[in-house]
Amino acid sequence: MSKENMSFMVCCANGAGSSLMMKMTMQKVLDKAGIKPTKVHHCALSEGKTAAAQYDVVFCAQNFVSMFKGAQEKGTLVIGLRNIMSPQEMEQKMKENGIL
Repeated sequence: MSKENMSFMVCCANGAGSSLMMKMTMQKVLDKAGIKPTKVHHCALSEGKTAAAQYDVVFCAQNFVSMFKGAQEKGTLVIGLRNIMSPQEMEQKMKENGIL
C-alpha cells in the first residue's frame, strides 16, 4: 500500500472536540512528512467501531484500542495514544508503524 493512498480515522468518546483536534494534529504530522492521505475522518467511538475496517489506520486514546479488535483482524492498523494532542507522540507512533 502506498503511503499516499492511505485513509485515516481518529476517534474520541463523543466525536466532537478531541477527535477534531487529533485530526488537525495528524494532518500537521502528515503535511510535515509530505504525505497526502486519501481520507482523514474524525468521529465518535460508536461510529468508529463500525466504520474502522474501512480505513487503513485508526488513532484513538490508548484505553480504547481493544474496542477495535474486529477491524484489526481485517487488517486495519489501530494505534493508541497516551496524549491524543501530542504531535510528537503521533509522529513517533507513525514512524514505529511504518507510516512515516
